[in-house]
Amino acid sequence: MDFDHSIFLKNIAQTTGQPFMLEVAYAKGIYLYSPDGREYIDMISGIAVSNLGHRHPKVIEAIRNQLDRHLHVMVYGEFIQSSPNLLAKKLTSLLPENLNCAYFTNSGTEANEGALKLAKRYTCRSEIISFRGAYHGSTHGSLSVSGNEVKKYAYRPLLPDVRFLTFNNTAQLDQITARTACVIIEPVQGDAGVRIPDKEYLIALRKRCDQVGALLIFDEIQTGIGRTGKLYAFEHFGVTPDILTSAKALGGGLPIGAFISSYEIMQSLTHDPMLGHITTFGGNPVSCASALAILEVIEQEQLLLQVEDRGELIEKLLDHPKIIEIRRIGLMFAIEFATEEEVYHIVQKCLERGVVCFWFLSCPTSFRIAPPINISVEEIKKACNIIKSAFDEL
Repeated sequence: MDFDHSIFLKNIAQTTGQPFMLEVAYAKGIYLYSPDGREYIDMISGIAVSNLGHRHPKVIEAIRNQLDRHLHVMVYGEFIQSSPNLLAKKLTSLLPENLNCAYFTNSGTEANEGALKLAKRYTCRSEIISFRGAYHGSTHGSLSVSGNEVKKYAYRPLLPDVRFLTFNNTAQLDQITARTACVIIEPVQGDAGVRIPDKEYLIALRKRCDQVGALLIFDEIQTGIGRTGKLYAFEHFGVTPDILTSAKALGGGLPIGAFISSYEIMQSLTHDPMLGHITTFGGNPVSCASALAILEVIEQEQLLLQVEDRGELIEKLLDHPKIIEIRRIGLMFAIEFATEEEVYHIVQKCLERGVVCFWFLSCPTSFRIAPPINISVEEIKKACNIIKSAFDEL
């Protein structure tokens, strides 16, 4: 009864007509286990969430310790609580000096909504600039600045005064003007299939925003917390945003998001109007305890130092003549094939053989790999042998 398919399909709202339907009884490390004990290697980390794998002992310990203290006690921003305090102190200590004030939310899309509101409030401007291929979430504001028109069409009208530029096209940056409140961009576009910009492009983007007084928002929902080999991907490019958004892997499996900026900019949410952004469960103490443990484990175990080597090994082991292109930064992969049908075949065959891969919403000819960043060399070899066997059958 616990795994009744009819309940899942009829009593839980579905997002597609063909859900993945993998039954998960428990998870540990890089593995998911079905009710009959079958083992699956999780090579997507719950879509870039479980960056330390599942149920890391230090994370579980932190969660249990917080459970013994208290759960929710008040809406965001009113009571002083140890768990959010410690997380804010730790997180901002790891970031550039101007990113010194964090607002904790429940998810990535809420973090992006808050960031957009903050930019409009601080600048007193209305225009928002985003990029074709972008994905920033599924709520109305985040959807408004996402690039997939097919996914957006049924929900119009969306936010007005949104302009889209071409990612990595320096010639279009003059379209950012004194009317622009903010530019929101993924330093590496995720759902578009891991599109990595030129360093010079992000430098030019930063310069243009400074020239016209627009705030630069980096959406690092997918790329954050070690996925690319840095804590945040912007560190690869030598460019710092005015507002940073983070979620997914920040919580280690519990729901949390954050938008982070300077104290000066954040103060604009406290007046005209007061309570400029509010949330009931933002800064949940259990989620904050988990997030703090994630940051401490990454630092103590020096996990960022191995991400690039692990990524290079996977890229080498998966080399195959059927692959059109591998786009990769750290342990964030898009593996391109000739057709959508080939990608579907690979994902399904991998699942049958005990490896979980997945596709992209907006890049159907690629499939994604984003394993836990603490995956071992032996686990990589085991997973890649299975994945490559699916390539061989194309």
